[in-house]
Amino acid sequence: MNSNLMNNLQRDISYRISSRDDGRIGLRATMNDCYHDIVLDVVVNEETLTIEEISAEFRKCPTTDCPNAVKRLERLTGITIGRGLNKQIAEALGGEEGCGNLRNLLLGLLPLAINVKAASGFTDEQAMMDNVRKQMRGTCAGYPRLDD
Repeated sequence: MNSNLMNNLQRDISYRISSRDDGRIGLRATMNDCYHDIVLDVVVNEETLTIEEISAEFRKCPTTDCPNAVKRLERLTGITIGRGLNKQIAEALGGEEGCGNLRNLLLGLLPLAINVKAASGFTDEQAMMDNVRKQMRGTCAGYPRLDD
């Protein structure tokens, strides 16, 4: 019998997006497992996709040092969500002073701001999805670059 306390670990990650009346996008990521309860909040300018505010709260974590990584989030204030984002996140939150969990949450959360911007102003779902496809072209396998 293999006894490993991590065999039954369940980790839940959730992303929430809200368009605000002030022309900004609110993004929230949460991560919960038996060792973590982390809430990450980001406010992005909808027009420029620039990060204006970013914060995180470690409600539960395996060590008292984990919350120290929150200080490194300020390095992401002012960056634009787009090309080079993964590298900027890795530089800001990598290494012994960073946090792999915050890094992973951001990698899943921040690109959603691009979707919000691409979907803005549409009342017809098909037209919105057509615009999202156009805006996301070349970013992943789901939106391949087409020769126009």
